[in-house]
Formats: sequence, C-alpha cells, structure tokens
Amino acid sequence: MSIVVTGATGALGRLVVEELLTTVPADRIAAVVRSKEKAADLAARGVEVRVADYDRPETLAGAFRAGDRVLMISGSEVGKRVQQHTAVIDAAKAAGVAQLAYTGVLGGPDADFLLAGEHKATEQLILDSGLPYTLLRNGWYTENYTENLAPVLEHNAVVASAGDGRVASAARADYAAAAAAVLTGDGHLNRAYELSGDVAWSLEEYAAELSRQTGRAIAYNNVPAEAHLEILSGAGLPGPFAEILVDVDAAVQRGLLARQTGDLARLAGRPTTPLAESVAAALA
Repeated sequence: MSIVVTGATGALGRLVVEELLTTVPADRIAAVVRSKEKAADLAARGVEVRVADYDRPETLAGAFRAGDRVLMISGSEVGKRVQQHTAVIDAAKAAGVAQLAYTGVLGGPDADFLLAGEHKATEQLILDSGLPYTLLRNGWYTENYTENLAPVLEHNAVVASAGDGRVASAARADYAAAAAAVLTGDGHLNRAYELSGDVAWSLEEYAAELSRQTGRAIAYNNVPAEAHLEILSGAGLPGPFAEILVDVDAAVQRGLLARQTGDLARLAGRPTTPLAESVAAALA
C-alpha cells in the first residue's frame, strides 16, 4: 500500500509530498506525474514516481494499486476537469484503492459560483463510484493574491469587484498539511471537510497590509463587475477565465469564501498562516 499524490509536481502537490515526507518513509509515497523529469528530485529522495496523464486514461491504469490511499488534486484546466477526473476515478475504482481524497471547493454542493461547477460534478462522481472518500473542500489560497503582486505594486492599487466581502484564505502549505493528515490518519473516510483560514479579511485590509509592509500608499479600488472584466481582458486574460475571476469576486461579495469552520487548523494541527506572513513571504 502506498500513499499516492496526483499532480505531485504542481504547486500544491509538491507541498503535500513534502509534508508526507516528514512522517512517512519515502518508499511508501508515490508521485503521479506527467513528466518523469520534473519529478527527478523526488525520485532521488526515494519517492516512487508513476507517470500518468489525466488526459490519457490508458496511462492511469498503472497509476494506482489495490489498497493505495490516493489524493486526487483537481486538474487546472477549467472546462476539461470533469472528463479528466472521471478518468482518474475510474482508474482508482478499477485498482481497488482504499481511499480517494479530492481537493474540491469550499461550500461543496452549496457553492453557486462558476468555478465550483466542475468540483460539484466531481464530488458526485466520487460518491457514485462507491469508493471510500474524503472530500477536501479547499477555500481560497492566499497565494491567489500574493503571487500576482506585480500589477498591484506597479499601479499602487488592488483592483477588484468584491466590494467589502471577506476571504478566509490560507496558505497552500496549510491545505497541504491537512491533505497529508487525512492520507495518514484514521477516521477520515466518507467525510467532507470545509477548509478555510482562521481569519477572514477584506481586500481593503489586504491593501492596508501591503501598504504597511511596503511603506507605499496602496489603495483598494473596488470597480463594477463590467469594468473589472474589461480590465482583466485588457491585461490579456482569456475571456472565459476573466469571467470566472469576476464571478469569484461576486461570490466573495456574497460571503461564500468567508466561511470559517476551523477544520483546516484542526487537520493541519496548527493555526493557519496569517495574511501578514504570506504577504511578507511574497514581498521577500
């Protein structure tokens, strides 16, 4: 039996593998990746590398073994994820895995924004499969903001259409620690966890924190959704992706990403990373 992480060379996947390596022998961890070369460093540390591609179902037949505990990290290609995830679920079921954990979205069936649709469909596929499951309904990553600081610092403004909505975000490392906990611990089968940060903050507070740490006057410019869409499209984002981001801001304004359950901190075994700490790391 192995603990298997799909998308193991991605931003979240690597953090999950690193977290697992703190408590699990490397030869009990398997990394499912598209590129063997990108996982060479993991292989050098003793992690088993299994090459498979969400877009090529035939490759997934060798990705899992009977009794494996699997983390399926959601695909990144919006619009293709249900098809991709179906292939993974089918392969996991054929192999007879002991657990299929999935990184969905905060709110699960109650999330009504565009980005949630494929996650909700995937959750239903997992339930219909009959596999023992754990649903990790991840809230927003703080890095969704802090990894895109260049235009903010260029214009001294956080531009969004989220109003005074709040975001209970956490660092990717926090979500990785929670995923590792459900893959290595007991009592997590056939459960859903709503994962979010300990503190919900507004974009005005985010701008204020950026101002404090940079010594610059950085404003929060709340704009109408239509104007926000034009700004994102003008910056070169594809239309459908820009629409999703604007729709997420509308969800933030409705309070859908401000939910705080404490599940993330309990699973991770520590408080979630404060906004100020994530900002400092990004600026460094």
